[in-house]
Amino acid sequence: MSSYWLRLQRTSRERGALCVGIDPHPSLLKDWGLSVDAAGAERFARRIVEVLGDQVAVFKPQSAFFEIHGSAGVAVLERVLADIAQAGALSILDVKRGDIGSTMDAYAEAYLADGSPLAADAITVSPYLGFGSLQPAFDRAHRYGRGVYVLARTSNPEGGQVQLALCGDRQGSVAQEIIDAARRANDASGQNAIGLVVGGTHSELGCDVGDFNGSILVPGIGFQGGRIDHLPALFGEALDNVLPAVSRDVIGAGPDAAALTARVRALLG
Repeated sequence: MSSYWLRLQRTSRERGALCVGIDPHPSLLKDWGLSVDAAGAERFARRIVEVLGDQVAVFKPQSAFFEIHGSAGVAVLERVLADIAQAGALSILDVKRGDIGSTMDAYAEAYLADGSPLAADAITVSPYLGFGSLQPAFDRAHRYGRGVYVLARTSNPEGGQVQLALCGDRQGSVAQEIIDAARRANDASGQNAIGLVVGGTHSELGCDVGDFNGSILVPGIGFQGGRIDHLPALFGEALDNVLPAVSRDVIGAGPDAAALTARVRALLG
């Protein structure tokens, strides 16, 4: 399998750089006229992929909204991931896992190893037990040609309390330390498998991603207030690496196929 970075570049060239979130939130299920259970989540999520699967480069299922339905919901998530792959799109499973030792190793095996029913092209991870604690995920990503997006400067306003704090006796912020560590890891591997999560909701980032050498997933576009036309000013030289993520502003248009397609086309310009 080619590297995640190369697959993402190829698919984004063909379809445009856009990630559509698949969030079967109870309120959205109700808006679609669906039941708030695993069956409703399945109809919702698989309809999105059915309509947009050949138009969108990347889909980002939010694991929590499947997990709330127990084992039936997790089984739905497995089928949605299979649908995304069948459609020729890439999947970023939004799980934000982060732990140490054998536990992180198990998370990495579950979401990044070939043959796992929950394996995605990439996952989101949290580095706040230390960047090095994520090494099992990085190892699996490199071994299996997958990707890992590390939370760096998230879209929520509370994130700055930790992410913009100065890092020990150094002058840089915690977010900058994560960004720099990810860049160094990509330099070492040559795969550029490690990406960042940097929210698009800020008036300024408070960190420097100008020389980052991997994908930058940018949530917060639309419902949270971020705008695609603000991304050039926000990301500057890193714009070519940016993957905007939009959820409710697309999926809220469903289940009508024409409305879903129109939202995507408007975002892609």
